[in-house]
Amino acid sequence: MWTKPVLRMNLRRLIVLVAFASALVSLANTFYASYSVQRQLLIDTTLEANHAYASKLASTAEDFLQSARQQLAYSAGSLPSRMGDDAWLTDEAQRLRLQTNSFNSVLIVDADGKVLGVSPETLALKNRTLDSVGAVQALRERRPLVTQPYVSSAGNLVVFISHPIVGKDGRYLGYVGGSIYLKQKNILYTMLGQHYYRDGSYLYVVDQNRRLLYHPDPERLGDLAGKNDVIDTIVAQQGGGNRRMHNSLGVDMLAGYAVMPSTGWGIVAQRPTAMTLAPLNQLMANTVWHSLPIALLSLPFIWWLASLISRPLMQLADGARRMDAPGTAEHIAGIRAWYVEAAQIKKALLKGLALLQNKIGKLKTDVQTDPLTGLSNRRGMAAALDVWQAQARPFSVIAIDIDHFKQVNDQWGHAVGDDVILRLAQLMRACSRDADVLCRTGGDEFIMLLPDADLDAALQVAERLRARVAAAVIPGAGAITVSLGVVSSEQEAGTTDAVLLAADAALYVAKENGRNCVGITEPA
Repeated sequence: MWTKPVLRMNLRRLIVLVAFASALVSLANTFYASYSVQRQLLIDTTLEANHAYASKLASTAEDFLQSARQQLAYSAGSLPSRMGDDAWLTDEAQRLRLQTNSFNSVLIVDADGKVLGVSPETLALKNRTLDSVGAVQALRERRPLVTQPYVSSAGNLVVFISHPIVGKDGRYLGYVGGSIYLKQKNILYTMLGQHYYRDGSYLYVVDQNRRLLYHPDPERLGDLAGKNDVIDTIVAQQGGGNRRMHNSLGVDMLAGYAVMPSTGWGIVAQRPTAMTLAPLNQLMANTVWHSLPIALLSLPFIWWLASLISRPLMQLADGARRMDAPGTAEHIAGIRAWYVEAAQIKKALLKGLALLQNKIGKLKTDVQTDPLTGLSNRRGMAAALDVWQAQARPFSVIAIDIDHFKQVNDQWGHAVGDDVILRLAQLMRACSRDADVLCRTGGDEFIMLLPDADLDAALQVAERLRARVAAAVIPGAGAITVSLGVVSSEQEAGTTDAVLLAADAALYVAKENGRNCVGITEPA
């Protein structure tokens, strides 16, 4: 009996069909992944570029302000002997204004606030007593300063930089100051205006009061910025960074920002997200067009199978190469080791990584910790100071020394001496914050590092600790006292070593004052 043959596909046709289907799926997946990756890469690259640009400009602006302050400081050094020479004072003010174009106007003022020299002379301020915000602040504080922007009596948006004039006898004679008009041409305005980016990107500067100090739209200078996540971060003094956000007009932007340490001003460089991603669609179309012939001529099934087999091993090898990188364990744990050999390698890597991290963590802790007290040792102290110095983070130091500790050891023995040291460590912890770094740097020598604490706050901590130690009664030793030296990094220009030396000097002041007290030194 004759029957119609059943249609069957031979192996060759089946392989071609599977290969063709695999190619289509592979291409679709590849280009979708490529689109997603490149889209994110464009966003990340733009964010990082804007952050780098803002950081560079912030550094340049910081250098400008430092240079301006140095010019005033140099001039202030030569003024005490010429305060009565009106012609010379006028010439000096003129020289300061014209030599670098840093200032729009320059004033030389005596201790009563009377203007002795001014440039330009068209301001007609000579022999007048000033009552502007900058002038009043300079007379009141009598120190080098950069004011927050304010509106002058002439209606100018002004930043005033001043330096005190001090005679050889230490008497305050007045100050020399320069005004920067934020809405007029000067070096700072020109520097901020040299923004080379295009495609909708722009830059603006904002102060801690949310006031716009620079903006491509001159009409917005001096305005207070509205709701803006980046400006909120700057005002909160959380440092620089980058983020995707919406500006005050609701436009999706990619913003990079940096903060000038001396003023707290934030510099923001941003570009519309739509402008950043605009070229991507055409790029993907061109990629598909050029990739399709190669994909059709290849052996996609073999390639896919080889990729499927090798992918776990490649990911495991990548994890093995990055054993010391953060998140490596999570990366390896997330690898899909779908066959036995890969699963065994993955298990061994995770076990070895866990052992390695435990040993490294224990070694690091042991190396940086004092075994008796559990406080940080010199290595731990140095590590913390290195991080703060890299972050330009202010801090204060309290140097502590147990008074007559040798007598305790000689009279009561080293066991009682150890009890005294342990009790002092407990009291240091009780008087400190979680962020503070407590160190034992010698037998009876201790250091407290207080991040983001000024001199007044550190003095309060030191006095509180001194009082608690003096009130404590230690079995076997009775009452003890400590001498403390306090210094702030904002007092001491230079390295962390210089700050520690200053703290040591302050400690010796306390000892010379009879011990059981807190000592400080004059600012450097």
